[in-house]
Amino acid sequence: MGELTVTVYCGSLSTVPQSYLDLATDVGERIAGRGWDLAWGGGKRSMMGAVAQAVRDGGRRTTGVIPRSLVEREWADSDADDLLVVETMRDRKALMEAHGDAFLALPGGIGTLEELFEVWTSRTLSMHAKPVVLLDVDGHYTGLVRWLGELRDRGFVAPAAMGMLTIIDDVDAALDACAS
Repeated sequence: MGELTVTVYCGSLSTVPQSYLDLATDVGERIAGRGWDLAWGGGKRSMMGAVAQAVRDGGRRTTGVIPRSLVEREWADSDADDLLVVETMRDRKALMEAHGDAFLALPGGIGTLEELFEVWTSRTLSMHAKPVVLLDVDGHYTGLVRWLGELRDRGFVAPAAMGMLTIIDDVDAALDACAS
């Protein structure tokens, strides 16, 4: 597998269970172990900070993209190899998309979902052809996946669109899907 940059979306709140921090660290270690780099939301807290630190500890580059308002709140990861400060969340998402060769969503909340849905939607509209992967190691997204199936069954999501989102419960398989 060649070198690539994976854009990771994940939780940023300090209230997430330790198991999710461990997952983010594991994903970061495995990204670095494959010789890949990371693009992410530029935060130093919670899962965001864990994945970035693990990638750096593995000797790979991290590119964080963060809105100025979050830098001012001291949420920025100043250890990032590149920390790109933007004005808005929309600017952030656009740069994260531009820097990634693949997109991987770990467990997260509404921000993670917004990022996932935007990059998946742009894939369905042929705005890019990059892999979009949802890592669901413990059923975190079971309700979402069920609902998406219902939307497909009701005619609101095309079957082809469902095929453009890889939903997987194993870290290595998820990373393999990022390389496809």
